[in-house]
Amino acid sequence: MTDRTVLSLTGADAVPFLQDLASNDVTGPNLTYAALLTPQGKYLADFFVLNRDGTVWLDVAADLAQPLAQRLSMYRLRRDVTIAAADVAVARGSGPAPDGAHADPRHPALGWRAYDTDLPADDGTDWDALRVTHLVPESGIELLPNDSYPLEMGLDRLNGIDFRKGCYVGQEVTARMKHKTALKKGLTRVLIEGAAAAGTPITAGDRPAGTLHTRSGDRALAWLRFDRAEGEMQAGPATLRRDPTAD
Repeated sequence: MTDRTVLSLTGADAVPFLQDLASNDVTGPNLTYAALLTPQGKYLADFFVLNRDGTVWLDVAADLAQPLAQRLSMYRLRRDVTIAAADVAVARGSGPAPDGAHADPRHPALGWRAYDTDLPADDGTDWDALRVTHLVPESGIELLPNDSYPLEMGLDRLNGIDFRKGCYVGQEVTARMKHKTALKKGLTRVLIEGAAAAGTPITAGDRPAGTLHTRSGDRALAWLRFDRAEGEMQAGPATLRRDPTAD
């Protein structure tokens, strides 16, 4: 997958260092989905974590790899951690998992991921259709650095947040949103008729109501203000409604 980069964290402090920063518990042996947040609880990057014989691999979108490495380096201080790009190939598929592959921790329908492999990078799955069906945001599309909140994008539903692990960067804001407020905005699925590109603003009457994102057929992902998302809405020339099966 040329749109993914694997970063390696090595050194005696690699695992506890990442555990102090990431939104999920990254100490286990299985593939884990997690994110790095700002102190204000906003999304910076999401990634898959795999512990391999003392080396921690971070599978991250290629365009977020350098910013992620820089931010991790900012937190490194005197800890015994080296952060570098690794020459590791990433493959994924939704069919039977090959030997050595790891189940995608976000949702069973998302299949498997494999590392350091000669497997084809992708098996031709319609990933956009799966993401729309299962409300899975993608970095750079629905997930926007310094803008998105992880709970509004459903990262808790996708096993990307551990509310019992203790402190991490952005933990206080994330916990407050989880336990003290009802979400008034967030990612959901809409039914759509007509042409409209991802990124098109959504309006309800004359009021802004959200943003259109990934589309698959007559359904799409959208970030909406829920109090304005009742009835028919518009995204450019397209008309849309919230999908009642998305909740």
